[in-house]
Amino acid sequence: MLRGIRGAVTVNENSKEEIWRAAQLLITKILSTNEISLDNVGAIIFSSTDDLTAAFPATGLRQLPGFNFVPLFDVQETFVEGSLPRCIRVLVLADINKTAAEVHHVYLGGAQNLRPDLSDC
Repeated sequence: MLRGIRGAVTVNENSKEEIWRAAQLLITKILSTNEISLDNVGAIIFSSTDDLTAAFPATGLRQLPGFNFVPLFDVQETFVEGSLPRCIRVLVLADINKTAAEVHHVYLGGAQNLRPDLSDC
């Protein structure tokens, strides 16, 4: 069954290395926590706050083995006053045998408080 898995992570600075590292960490954590193989990933959609301009998160993910066949997409979030700075959010679309209640959403770093009702990581 197709499921959407959410997640987010913050970075300390607007640098290519930080953005790529954070995207890689977030996705590997989502996939391992939910026991998802790359063959079951339909697409991954990243969004970034407007203060992250040094790199695309998807480009960082492409550095990992196997991700060259996964459709990846980056968008910039709308600026909202008072929103969490330097934040990368993600929606992973994957075919998994879990109910919506069994899906583990992953929020790391400063993003842990974004959705405490969904996150158990």
